[in-house]
Amino acid sequence: MAAYEEQEYNKPFSIRTWAKMLPFFKPYKKYFAITLGFNIFLAGIDVAVPLFQSYAIDRFITPGRLDGLRDFALIYGLVIVFQTICVYLSVRAAITIEMNLGRDLKWAQFEHLQTLSFSYYNTTPVGYIHARVMSDTLRIATVAAWGLVDMLWALLYVVSVFAIMFFLNVRLALIILLIVPCIAVLTVYFQNKILHWNRKVRKINSQITSAYNEGITGVKTSKTMGIEKENEEAFFVRTSEMQRAASRSAKLNAVYVPAILLFSSVAAAAVLAQGGAMVQDRIMKLGTLSVFISYAVIIFEPIQQLARLLADLISCQANIERVTDLLEQETDVVDRADVIQRYGDAFYPKVENWEKIKGDIVFEDVSFMYPDGKEYVLEHFNLHVPAGMNVAIVGETGAGKSTLVNLMGRFFEPTSGRILIDGVDYRERSQLWLHSQMGYVLQNPHLFSGTVRENIRYGRLSATDAEIEEAARSVSADEVVRKLEKGYESDVGESGGKLSTGEKQLISFARAILADPAIFVLDEATSSIDTQTEQMIRQATARLLKGHTSFIIAHRLSTIRQADLILVVRDGKMIEQGTHQELLEEKGYYYELYSRQFEEEAAVKVFAQGGGKDC
Repeated sequence: MAAYEEQEYNKPFSIRTWAKMLPFFKPYKKYFAITLGFNIFLAGIDVAVPLFQSYAIDRFITPGRLDGLRDFALIYGLVIVFQTICVYLSVRAAITIEMNLGRDLKWAQFEHLQTLSFSYYNTTPVGYIHARVMSDTLRIATVAAWGLVDMLWALLYVVSVFAIMFFLNVRLALIILLIVPCIAVLTVYFQNKILHWNRKVRKINSQITSAYNEGITGVKTSKTMGIEKENEEAFFVRTSEMQRAASRSAKLNAVYVPAILLFSSVAAAAVLAQGGAMVQDRIMKLGTLSVFISYAVIIFEPIQQLARLLADLISCQANIERVTDLLEQETDVVDRADVIQRYGDAFYPKVENWEKIKGDIVFEDVSFMYPDGKEYVLEHFNLHVPAGMNVAIVGETGAGKSTLVNLMGRFFEPTSGRILIDGVDYRERSQLWLHSQMGYVLQNPHLFSGTVRENIRYGRLSATDAEIEEAARSVSADEVVRKLEKGYESDVGESGGKLSTGEKQLISFARAILADPAIFVLDEATSSIDTQTEQMIRQATARLLKGHTSFIIAHRLSTIRQADLILVVRDGKMIEQGTHQELLEEKGYYYELYSRQFEEEAAVKVFAQGGGKDC
């Protein structure tokens, strides 16, 4: 399978891209105003501190006087206290923005992910989705909360300092100003290089997240196939690439930071030499020289910070693009506005308006092509499934058996034609209305982290413990429970990892039974259950499915002989339909499949009875 190619995000800075974040920024405008306002005060105080030093030198140190020192110390102390309060309030507001903005972005993405259709998840690795929801949202929140206000502080500080320096002494101000272009060129060069490698680090990190996720979720497959070494080598290659990219960024920083410090020292030395001579010639006061030296040492840090923050804003744009790309992903299946108004949506359902489903299903001249496909899977397909009918869908692996069920469940919609539920086009009602009336048991069932009881209760959240246990007994899931140390309160582990596939299927079967849906879908639901357990389930489902419309996607043809209708799929096309007996009499493709499977099962029985002695 070809690796997922992530989109490159390297566009120049764009206000329009950042504007997409305004709906997320808006609820916290008060906190933005607080942190911006206090940072303005902080910039003013930071600029004024060297002026206090200058006053102290010229008023007290040089003349050797102490009168007025107490008042000066009191004022200076009050300024420092005010500075501390400003820092506290500004930091508190910024933390509020960062924490809440990150949470809101995660919420928005998680909510949107639940509305996307199957096609998105079929083409997008979990690791890439995880990177957007976790890493990208964190970076956006951090840059928005701290980067913007720090840029304002740095800009105000630099402008104010140069204004004061030119006011105090033009010659010394020009000495410092002449070094600024050197710093600017150096900063632009290094920041572009660092930004390039940082972008590469984030891209590789996304790939590592995806590989890590696959490595953990597929650990059983890796161990049974003995490919741990290959996985390790592939993972080592990715992490080595990230290490090299991160090292290049670190090395560039290792050159850039000392270079800035060098220019800062040169500026301070030049100011000290020129200013010292001016003090000796009594052209300048010693206090004024101290102001210039303080500014010369400090001024390049906010200039450097401005360049770094601008680079952060540009690089953060890639994070915003990744997040907004996800949020702007359109689902293939969408309820119309008038349908949502009447029936609600997945998050705010209007259950009081939902009609009860009987289960009468009609495929009316349905043609279907997958969104990323090039040819029709179904063409002009017609089928009437009366309420209560049991329909089986059979075919070889990969033949397209799930297509019909996915269309019926509205996980995809017909390219043309209609599907009617109880005589009404199902697009006239909400997706949740239909999904809430379906019980789905998958070949590879998913259990949520939690107890057995909690997992079964997902079928109907209002169910009592007695109803949960009855549902488990009806499909023999209680036998699984009896083996567990804490019974129904036993933890199933992440994705049901503490249970076998067969045990998970029994739990998911009980969950579907508890929901008591109008329509049942069993997607090869007994494929991982032993023959004895399968027999018990078959007897239970024969009783429980009575009166319910049901679709059974089956691999073992012996399990669907009593179906009211059997649909035969081959190469994505529906080629035969009828009862078990009718299809055998036709001696077509179904007859071939059944005969071949019957011979295989008979051979297995003979082998089992012989105890494998001929091997």
